[in-house]
Amino acid sequence: MNQCTAVTLLPPPEFLIPLAAPGGSRPEAGHLLCELAADHDGDHAMALWDNDANRTAVWARWRGERATLAELSWCGAIDPRGEDACGLFAGHPSAHDWAVVDPTLAAVDAVLAGERPHFFGEGGQGAL
Repeated sequence: MNQCTAVTLLPPPEFLIPLAAPGGSRPEAGHLLCELAADHDGDHAMALWDNDANRTAVWARWRGERATLAELSWCGAIDPRGEDACGLFAGHPSAHDWAVVDPTLAAVDAVLAGERPHFFGEGGQGAL
């Protein structure tokens, strides 16, 4: 299943703008890229940073032009091999992250596998 391709800008919070160095550059907006599977329900979402102390992360969530920040618990699902936990938030509206493929990275992998198959092992696929 492909990853959602939604992108938006997260402008700096208004309270940061006066704190920028006088005469310095204004804080810039950052790009948010949705981490959920394509065709998901509800808001788009991207993890910004995690809080290891209480096993949560701060997520930017958006629909349209307005983004909000929320501290959310991690999804507790473990992949079928029993090796990795899902890297999305609890209750996310799409497939778990191990089933989501970033189409850009998949295209890069395909080109590299053709040009340098020795990097990819016997199966011819894999990430560097």
